[in-house]
Amino acid sequence: MHLSTHNWMRAEPLEVTLKRIKKFGYESIEISGEPEQYKTGETRALLKEHGIRCWGSVTLMLGERNLAAKDQGQRERSVQYVKDVLTMVSELDGEIITLVPATVGKVVPDGTEAEEWGWVVDATRECFAHAKKVGVKVAVEPLNRFETYLFNRGAQALALADAVSPECGVCLDAYHIHMEEFNVYDAIRQVGKRLFDFHVADNNRFAAGLGQIDWPRIVRTLKEIGYDGALTNE
Repeated sequence: MHLSTHNWMRAEPLEVTLKRIKKFGYESIEISGEPEQYKTGETRALLKEHGIRCWGSVTLMLGERNLAAKDQGQRERSVQYVKDVLTMVSELDGEIITLVPATVGKVVPDGTEAEEWGWVVDATRECFAHAKKVGVKVAVEPLNRFETYLFNRGAQALALADAVSPECGVCLDAYHIHMEEFNVYDAIRQVGKRLFDFHVADNNRFAAGLGQIDWPRIVRTLKEIGYDGALTNE
């Protein structure tokens, strides 16, 4: 395992972020999922200059971005957005995208459970096909129920991954799983080898150690399942 972080919450130039995280011992970064903000050639040079590698990116499913949308055109635009993120990560020599399937903040569904399941599976399969083409892994991330009604627990994210491909994985976030899981350690074990990414924040969304999460036990459980990816501060 290694320490990673992100830059999507900070309104500052990437170079400022890279200088700071290098000083604190981070090895990689998850680039903000806004491909139009980055010229990948320049970004690669910045990463190399500061000795930080691109681990991947998080899809920022805001506004009209929604793989479970009823409107086919909206789904197609959302799929294209995810493909653009995948291409960006590939061009930055990154390994993974964390895929949030539905719009963050949307709490009312567009259709029945069966309808939305069909829409999101088909859309995610199309995204995954592009991921295979560009050599980037996909990890489905569940969020807490206040941010989405769709995919709140690890088992649900794993079900979507299973419906897409045995090579599709899951990203778990300590903040979200401590709100939604009956047992966070069993949730990690259930995902097991399909855990491709792990996001780090305490139960109050402060930095690890400033809340009530038992971090030594979290790390022991990650080691138990053989996880060797990033611990991404978010």
